[in-house]
Amino acid sequence: MSIEDDTTPPGHVLVVGASASGLGTAEALRRKGYPGRITVLGDEPHAPYDRPPLSKQVLSGAWEPDRTALRTADVLSALDAEFVLGDAAVALDVPTRTVRTESGRELTADAVVIATGVRPRMLPGGAELTGVHVLRGLDDALALRGALVPGARLVVVGEGVLGSEIAATARTLGLDVTLTGPLQAPMALQVGPLVSRALAELHLERGVRLRLGNGVAGFTGEHGRVTGVRLTGGETLPADVVVVAIGAVPATEWLADSGLALDNGVVCDSRCRAADGVYAVGDVARFQHERLGRLVRLENRTNATEQAVAVAGALLGENLPYVPVPYFWTDQFDAKLQVHGVIPAGAEAEIVEGDLGARRFVARYSSGGAVTAVLGWNMPKQTRLRRQDVVDALAPAPVHG
Repeated sequence: MSIEDDTTPPGHVLVVGASASGLGTAEALRRKGYPGRITVLGDEPHAPYDRPPLSKQVLSGAWEPDRTALRTADVLSALDAEFVLGDAAVALDVPTRTVRTESGRELTADAVVIATGVRPRMLPGGAELTGVHVLRGLDDALALRGALVPGARLVVVGEGVLGSEIAATARTLGLDVTLTGPLQAPMALQVGPLVSRALAELHLERGVRLRLGNGVAGFTGEHGRVTGVRLTGGETLPADVVVVAIGAVPATEWLADSGLALDNGVVCDSRCRAADGVYAVGDVARFQHERLGRLVRLENRTNATEQAVAVAGALLGENLPYVPVPYFWTDQFDAKLQVHGVIPAGAEAEIVEGDLGARRFVARYSSGGAVTAVLGWNMPKQTRLRRQDVVDALAPAPVHG
C-alpha cells in the first residue's frame, strides 16, 4: 500500500534498536512507499540478526554466526537507511525527539521508534564467576557454545522456553545437563500442566536431570570459577558451566528521565504510540490490545515482524489498532511446539486432534467458556487450521441496531 496523498509522513524516522523489529519497521516503511530518511541505531556492532536460532542451531554448532543475518549487505544497502551500530542510546528528549548515545552523538528526528528489546535477568553473584552465562545476543551464544564440552556438567537455571531449549540442545551435544527452576515442570507457565508434564517426560527420557520446584540461593565457586548452584532447599548442584535463563526485562533504563510511561515496557496505545511522534515495537512495547481489553507485551519473533508493519502504518497515518493473535514456537529434541493465543493460569486443556501419548496432537485451551489458545505438538498444519478457533473468539461482538 502506498502513502495516501493527504498523508504527510515524517521527514526523518529514527529507529532505536537494530533488532528484527527495528529492521522490520524500516523495511515496512519502504514497502509502503515512504521516501524519507531512515536511521537505525544499534548498541551491538552486528548488523541485524535473528535470535531464535541462537539457543538451537548456533548453540549446537549447526550454524555459523553469519547464517543468523536477517539480510545480506546488498539488501541492507538497497534499503537506503543509515545504520549506526555499536553505539547504545542513553537518553531520549521526547519534545524534540532527540536521542543521545553512549559516544555522545545526538540524533534528532521527526519520529522515533523504540525497538531496544529486552535484557536477561541476572542472579546475584553470577557476574563475578567465570562459567556463568546468559543467552540473549550472538556474542552470548558463541561464548556459551565454546563452553559446551561433551561430558561437562551444565546446570540451566530457569525452566521457561529459553532454559528448556538450552537444556535440550546441550544434552544433544553430550553434556551432563540439569534443569532447575521454581515451577514443577518445563514451561509450566507457558503451556499449562498437561503439556508441561509431557515435556518433563521427554527431557527425562533424553537424559536431562530435572531438579524443579526449587529456587536458587546462589552459586559456589573456587578461584573465580563456578563449581555449583545452591538451591533454596539446601542441595548444591555441581556445575562446570551454568546458564541463567530466568526471563528478561524490557531495556528501558535509558528512558528513565524521558517522561514516557514505563511499566514492564514502554506503555503505548493501541496504535503502538507512546507519545506524540514516539512509538515502540517488539519485545519492549507494552501496547493496548483492543480485543483482549488490556495491555500486552509479547516476546516472540512473529510479533516483532507483525508489529513492525503496524508501526510503519501508524507512522504513515493509518489509524488502525494492532490486534494480533499472540504466537510462539519452540523446538526441543524432536518436538516442535506451536502456540496461538494466550494460555492463562487455570485454563482447561482438551486434546482435539492427535494423541497425547504419541506426542503428536493439538490441544485447545478454554477459560471462562471461551477459547483462548491452541497448542500443537508436531502437528503444524492442523495447528494452523485450529488457529481460527482463537481468531473467532477474539473477534468483536456484532453490533445490533
